[in-house]
Amino acid sequence: MNSIASPTQGKPSRGGWNAAIFIIFVEVAQQFAFYGLASNLIMYLTNVLDQPLATAAKNVNAWLGVSSVFPVLGAFVADSYLGRFTTILFSITIYFMAMVLLTLSVSVIPSQSHRAVFFVALYILSVAQGGQKPCVQTFAADQFDENTPEERKAKSSFFNWWYLGLVFGATSATLGVVYLQDNVGWGLGFGILAGVLMVSLLLFLVGIKRYRKQRPPGSPFTTLAQVFVAAARKWHVNETLNCESVYYGDENGGAMVEGQPQALVLSRTSQLRFLDKAMIIDEVDASTKTRNPWRLCSLNQVEEVKLVLRLIPIWLSCLMFGVIQAQLHTFFTKQSSTTIRSIGPHFQVPPASLQGLVGIAILIAVPLYDRFFVPLTRKYTGYSSGITVLQRIGIGLVISILNMVVSALVEAKRLDVAKHYNLIDKPKAIIPMKVWWLLPQYLICGVSDAFTTVGLQELFYDQMPEQMRSIGAAAFISVIGVGSFISFGIISIVQSITSRNGEKWLGDNINRAHLDYFYWVLAVLSTLSLCVYVLIARAFVYRKVGVEEKLKAEMSLFAKNHDGGET
Repeated sequence: MNSIASPTQGKPSRGGWNAAIFIIFVEVAQQFAFYGLASNLIMYLTNVLDQPLATAAKNVNAWLGVSSVFPVLGAFVADSYLGRFTTILFSITIYFMAMVLLTLSVSVIPSQSHRAVFFVALYILSVAQGGQKPCVQTFAADQFDENTPEERKAKSSFFNWWYLGLVFGATSATLGVVYLQDNVGWGLGFGILAGVLMVSLLLFLVGIKRYRKQRPPGSPFTTLAQVFVAAARKWHVNETLNCESVYYGDENGGAMVEGQPQALVLSRTSQLRFLDKAMIIDEVDASTKTRNPWRLCSLNQVEEVKLVLRLIPIWLSCLMFGVIQAQLHTFFTKQSSTTIRSIGPHFQVPPASLQGLVGIAILIAVPLYDRFFVPLTRKYTGYSSGITVLQRIGIGLVISILNMVVSALVEAKRLDVAKHYNLIDKPKAIIPMKVWWLLPQYLICGVSDAFTTVGLQELFYDQMPEQMRSIGAAAFISVIGVGSFISFGIISIVQSITSRNGEKWLGDNINRAHLDYFYWVLAVLSTLSLCVYVLIARAFVYRKVGVEEKLKAEMSLFAKNHDGGET
């Protein structure tokens, strides 16, 4: 028997887990490829290309920064022109081709050219990352209809499996592929990454008839600009708002875009009141039959702009978290390369594989958070989630500061051991100190990630306007990217200042450097950033959804007209 589906639900065979599972695999493969490259890149640059440590660290930070900032452009292109499905398809194809080129650069291309080809391929990967990263999660979430209770429940479960899939992809790469790169060959290691991407591309195409696709709603920045222009044109209008003077949009709450779900009706908030003038109906608006969108905006439009503006200070105050996370792929790995990493007589742990401990910590921390922390805190706070999203992010920021403190103390211990055994001037010597001394900083890094990264992901998805959720995902990702750029700048400043005193903190000889001092600097800067975050979070107003604003306006108008008729 055939059933008739509503337009918002699409065909019964489309969407749901039957479609999302293919998209999840695409993201797992992307994480596998990205971390299989990023986690060991510092070792390739220093050991194969013979770059100085500080130069290699800056190159890794620059590449990570570009890879994490490009998603902002990719999200804009997807939401404005191509749509998420087409953007993902192009991005996976480019990603695969770039990884093939990267493999050829380390295995086939002559030595006089392979350095240039390597970096070209590296930044082509960044372009592909920009298109894929912000779209895959939102496209997968689009497969679940929020208007259906069953699918709304499945969507909640989806985010849990999604994050676990990401961690699995990243952890398996740092544990398996990195070992092959260090012990068998870089060509084989990168070739495996290319093979996984090819399989993900084929699987994505296999599920093509199952996907729910939404048309791009158009440039979201147009709406933002209209609100600012309308508010500026009415700067002289009285800010006192009442139901009769506010424009609520048409009966659907605003303009609808074909192929897009109906937008939620947002409640009015008291912050950023200067923007409220954009929705006031003045004499000019009342005298015209056609609404000028650059002069009069709906309440929904104004509140959506407020949502975006409220997130910007949060984003800025979390950038130091990105700086700390950037150390995972650079100095953490070089620290571990100088320690005893043998397990038994024949096996040695690759330095970059220790990053897998971060994934293991997340796999343990997330279930513990959900099963124990949330129910326990719920008893005291009354929140269904135990604590608010901003509180979750804040706890992660505190833990990240603790991470730098522990890292500084462990590095000071490592330097003391090097001095004791007269290994100060032997940067390639293995210091008689077990690598497990570094275990706490990796595990703490994973725990802070489980709090802050997941919290930021939830905040930027939930608080962004629906038509800007790809850009919201890109903004969340760019915290790490911009943090990498800031790390690049801090390294340059520290090098410049300390070199004047004759003792570089971040010199090529890591045993004569003072990486511990550098970690203390990051701890202090992160503490200052945390203080700013707390002030911003205390004043933050979450999105309020409801139709009561419009109903109040309609009731007020009805009462006014009714009273006027009786008199």
